[in-house]
Amino acid sequence: GPTCMLGIDLGTTSVKAALVTGTERGLALAQSCSRETQAHSDSLEAARQGMEQDVQKIMRALNECLAALPQQQLQRVTHIGISGQMHGVVFWRSDKGCKWSESGTGPAFEPDKVSHLVTWQDGRCSPTFLSSLPLPQSHVSLATGFGCATVYWYLKNSPDFLKAYDAAGTIQDYVVAMLCDLKKPLMSVQNAASWGYFNCRNKSWNTDVLKKSSFPVHLLPEVGDPGSIAGRTTCAWHGIPKGAKVGIALGDFQCSVYSCLTERTDAVLNVSTSAQLTISMPLGFQPPEAPDPSSAVTYFPYFNGDYLAVAASLNGGNVLATFVGMVAQWTQELGLQVQESAIYPRIIQAALAQKHSKLSVHPTIFGERHLPEQLASVTSIGASELSLGHVTRALCRGIVENLCSMLPVQHLEEMGVRRILGSGSALARNEVLRQEVERIFPFPVVYGKDVDAAVGAAMVM
Repeated sequence: GPTCMLGIDLGTTSVKAALVTGTERGLALAQSCSRETQAHSDSLEAARQGMEQDVQKIMRALNECLAALPQQQLQRVTHIGISGQMHGVVFWRSDKGCKWSESGTGPAFEPDKVSHLVTWQDGRCSPTFLSSLPLPQSHVSLATGFGCATVYWYLKNSPDFLKAYDAAGTIQDYVVAMLCDLKKPLMSVQNAASWGYFNCRNKSWNTDVLKKSSFPVHLLPEVGDPGSIAGRTTCAWHGIPKGAKVGIALGDFQCSVYSCLTERTDAVLNVSTSAQLTISMPLGFQPPEAPDPSSAVTYFPYFNGDYLAVAASLNGGNVLATFVGMVAQWTQELGLQVQESAIYPRIIQAALAQKHSKLSVHPTIFGERHLPEQLASVTSIGASELSLGHVTRALCRGIVENLCSMLPVQHLEEMGVRRILGSGSALARNEVLRQEVERIFPFPVVYGKDVDAAVGAAMVM
């Protein structure tokens, strides 16, 4: 049979594996499987500000995904591409990062001397703490949840924690290191830029700046180009042959865009847990030497030296999830029991019946990286605008308007954007959100192209 590429995406809430094969018409998805990780774990050191995940549970979900894929096709895998949530950091002992054992579908590994994953949503680094850190030589502003900022936090608040480990990376870097038995982790430019203190122009860490402030630079991974090979599998893995090529780990955002972006005149609008609006920068574009901290647009390294201009909002589907959680909690406090899964379709139905609402919701309950202290607000509250339908409609409109304020329509038009590719689980499940996208943006919106980081990771290979 034809050879296969395996794409893996280690997301914020779920893990996905996708098998892609070559056909006469190009690459095609053959099989895929996803599993909820349910990996959220309380943070001992950072308490309520912390946002951590149990790496054991993430790997269990990944092993379940691979075990569910057809063995026949896994045996034909020649290349593995891995993407995952950016900015976050996990620590491990390079000689004891995992244990290999026999599973029902062949050898598999589970984490051994590995810390929790401190995710991109982590809030332990306050604006005051961040302002006390040395200034990075980078085009990216430092924010809480960035790998290097988290290491600085441990250095100040729990230095003994760091002494137990000699390697660090994103969760996807960890998986690549385990599969290829890398003594020193290897990280792509995409993930390095998302950690802070990395200069994309010369592709190097700000080691001089970091050393002066006693940062443990030995924890920093080596850095390579996205699309390059990190190594080969050192043993069979769920039936995938030993010696399969493993790509350097990639950013989930870049892989999502790669899976659907074919024209430079397309903009990609993705609303899942968070939300992003992105456009391709012209060929040869180089980001500024230093960031504008008040700018809502960040330049993400893409592939082949290209960059994406990204309005990356921290407020997307997670805002709707929080609203649904609030409704469920209020209902419970009134002595009634309603499942959150039953609330979603009801509020969307109610909002579809309300085409207009004067109610104005600024939905930034999680702040934004360029405005961390500006939280959510509701204005123009009239007595006739308090139904569930009015509030849901205004909330959905607010999510789209917030994104549009970060990368305005005028800028999109100046960059030559001709259409928008809409994607992401929140957009797919919520007709009200789609209506608001089409109302606010004056471009044709295409929803047919599903953005899929796991597929993108396989396609890069």
